Amino acid sequence: MKTDLTDTTSSKINKALVLGRRAIGTPAVGMVLTLVIVTDEENAYDALKAANEASREHPSRTLVVIKRVSRTPRDRANARLDAEVRLGADASTGETVVLRLYGEVVDHAQSVVLPLLLPDAPVVVWWPVNAPADPANDPLGALAQRRVTDTYAAEQPIQELTARADAYTPGDTDLSWSRITPWRSMLAAALDQVRCEVTSAAVEGEEFNPSVELLAMWLADRLQVPVRRAASTGPGLTSVRLETDAGPIVLDRPDGSLATLSIQGQPDRAVALKRRETAELIAEELRRLDPDDTYASALKYGLERLDERAATTAPEPVVEAAEAAEAAEAVESAGAVEATEAAETVEAQATSDEPASDEESAGSSRRGGRKSSSRKAAAK
Repeated sequence: MKTDLTDTTSSKINKALVLGRRAIGTPAVGMVLTLVIVTDEENAYDALKAANEASREHPSRTLVVIKRVSRTPRDRANARLDAEVRLGADASTGETVVLRLYGEVVDHAQSVVLPLLLPDAPVVVWWPVNAPADPANDPLGALAQRRVTDTYAAEQPIQELTARADAYTPGDTDLSWSRITPWRSMLAAALDQVRCEVTSAAVEGEEFNPSVELLAMWLADRLQVPVRRAASTGPGLTSVRLETDAGPIVLDRPDGSLATLSIQGQPDRAVALKRRETAELIAEELRRLDPDDTYASALKYGLERLDERAATTAPEPVVEAAEAAEAAEAVESAGAVEATEAAETVEAQATSDEPASDEESAGSSRRGGRKSSSRKAAAK
C-alpha cells in the first residue's frame, strides 16, 4: 500500500501511517527500532532495498531523508515537504516513509524526522554516502544511539578513515568494519587451534580499501605485532598471513568467494568467505545498539602508528626471503658454470697457440729429410 503526500507535514504523515495500518489490518505497531537513512536521490533506491531486506530480521520504521537540490533562489526560498508512505508488501515487514525536502527545510531535517520516530524505541542513523565529518554532532546524528557510515563510498577512503578516528564518539560504526567480521572470526578461530606466538602479519587487498587498513590496525592492536600491507587487484581483501613460531598461518581468498586456510602441519581447508551484500552488513549493525569498543580500539590505533611500526620492525615475509635466496643461488650457479666454460675456452686457445717443443721440431726435421731422400731416389 502506497500513499503519496505533496506539500505535507509530519502530523499528516503520522495520520497516514495510522490509516494505512488499519486498512491492511495491522493496527498494532510491531516495530523494534527506527532506521533513518540520509541519502540523495541517486542512491536512495539501493539504500532502501537493503533496508527492506534487513527489516525481515529487524522490523523497523524506515525514514528515508532525501535532500533535494534547489536550482534557483526562488526554489530555495520555498520550503516544501513531500512524502511517500509505504505499508504492507511495499515495505517488507516494516513501515517506510520516503521524505523529500525542498528549500529551507533541507537545513532543518531533524524537525521533520523527530515527530516520526517510534516512541521508546532506539534510533539508528545511516549515511550510505556523503556522511558528515562528525556524525555525533550532526543534527540527525544527535537523535540516534547508533550512527552508521561507509568510508568505502567516500572519494578518499583512507583520509576519511582518519577523520572518523579523530571524531569518534561511542555509538559510531562503519560498514567497512562490518565487512571484515568473517575475516576476524576466521583468524581468531585459526589461532585457537595452534599453540603459538605471532611475530608479524601481512594483509593484502585492493588499493584504497578501508577494510584492509581496519583489519591491519585490528591485528596490530590485538596482537601487538608489526603488520605490513600489500596491494592486490582484489576483489576486496585477498590474503592475510600470520608469521608464528610454529609456522605460518595463511588465509587466502583470491576470488572473493571461497578462501583457503593453511596452517603448518595441518591439511589445507576450504572456507566459505563470500563478500556480503549491503543488506547483510546493515542487518549485522542493527543486531547490537551498544558502542563497539573493539572497533573504537582498532580505529584509534592510527594509520601513522601502523605505518611507522611496520616500516621499522616488521620482517620481510618468509616466502619472499626464500625466493630471494633461491634466486641468488641460481645466479651463483649460473656464474660458476659460465666461468668454468670461459676458462676451458681460454686454455684451449692457449694450447693451440703455444710453439712446438724441441723434440717435436727435431722429429719433424727427420721426417722431412726422409721424404726428401725418397724423392731423390725415385728421380734417379
